[in-house]
Amino acid sequence: MASDWTSLKDEELLKLRICDLGLDLKTSALSDRVVELYDELESKKLIFRPEIYLGDEWFSPEGMLAISIPFYLAHPRLIELEQRMMFEVEGGTPEWCQKLLRHEAGHCFDHAYRFSKRRKWREVFGSPEKEYAPETYHPKPYSKGFVKHLENWYAQAHPDEDFAETFAVWLSPGSDWKKQYRAWPGALKKLAYVDELTK
Repeated sequence: MASDWTSLKDEELLKLRICDLGLDLKTSALSDRVVELYDELESKKLIFRPEIYLGDEWFSPEGMLAISIPFYLAHPRLIELEQRMMFEVEGGTPEWCQKLLRHEAGHCFDHAYRFSKRRKWREVFGSPEKEYAPETYHPKPYSKGFVKHLENWYAQAHPDEDFAETFAVWLSPGSDWKKQYRAWPGALKKLAYVDELTK
């Protein structure tokens, strides 16, 4: 491990391997985010707990009860570098990080119980086999058939994302989704179905 990589210039730091950084999720500020997610799941009486690890992007591997958090969020120096290189740090604030964790937990919830294999899930959200093009989908901001959680109406990107976003809204502490979405029949139907599944 590099002795003090935090003081390296950007060009030198970029030459290091991730494994040389000695990052540890449990000793980083991210540990608080993980505890908060587990507390939220417990408060909703859900028993599944995704394993959370440092990876190269936000991701929930299909078929696994796990969430990958980008490694750069584990250290302020790496957050600074990510901002300088990419002009954005996805999940860089506690609030944004928590939103993304809830979203990925929605994917894990489906992976754990294979809800998307059910006919009713497909009737409510659509086919998970639908072509997935998250960079090129064309959202309809006026649609009342989807929840609003992450930016860019991400629930509209794909049925799997729709489910994860709906789960995230349902999971959010203090969320009065029945009231918030009462005039959005399509979104409310999805939230009610997630509520049914969790019970």
